[in-house]
Amino acid sequence: MSKNKPDTTAKAHKESHANIALFNKENYKWMLIGLAVLAIGFFLMAGGKSSNPQVFDPKEVYSPVRITLAPLLIIIGFVIEIYAIMKKTKTD
Repeated sequence: MSKNKPDTTAKAHKESHANIALFNKENYKWMLIGLAVLAIGFFLMAGGKSSNPQVFDPKEVYSPVRITLAPLLIIIGFVIEIYAIMKKTKTD
């Protein structure tokens, strides 16, 4: 090709890909659901404050909610986020 003549095929290819969005509304919906599940998991893992901070209560620290349910919710939240990112957008 000569220096004076621009490559129209590369320009047309670049313009055709400029308007393609990576995510659509459904992807964002799943991302928000995953974020909510993550937030609930972290909130449950944090727990609440102790009635007496001077006394160690193993029932509060090692409760099934903190050591089982909360980590499961966090893992589920990350799986939902991965699904939301990897989900293909429907093209018409």
